Amino acid sequence: MKSRDTLIRLKRFQVEEKRRRLAQIEMMISEFTRMATDLDREIGAEEQRTNNIDPTHFAYSTYARAARVRRDNLKTSIGELRAQVDDAKSALEDATAELAKVQNLDGREKGLDARERDLASQGLRHAQA
Repeated sequence: MKSRDTLIRLKRFQVEEKRRRLAQIEMMISEFTRMATDLDREIGAEEQRTNNIDPTHFAYSTYARAARVRRDNLKTSIGELRAQVDDAKSALEDATAELAKVQNLDGREKGLDARERDLASQGLRHAQA
């Protein structure tokens, strides 16, 4: 009985850990998206300030060029994180299914134990009568 309770607690912990990981990845995507949007605005403002929108031009702003690289890196990271979200969702679904199996098994075993006790107590009553 005690090992089942421990197993259920372990499975619950695993489910919560998977949820936290998924939430953390989604929060990172949100933050990186916000940062990339901010960089887009800064790039636009710098290009407007220097009146040069051609990144291949020799006089293109160094700051705008560096901001573009940073933004592109963020977008690459966002794409990689989206793949991790899919993996994290799958892991969460698997952990949730395992928890449900263990809880169902525990419920069935507890139900069987209760029925056995009821039958045993009824058997004792019949023997005493």
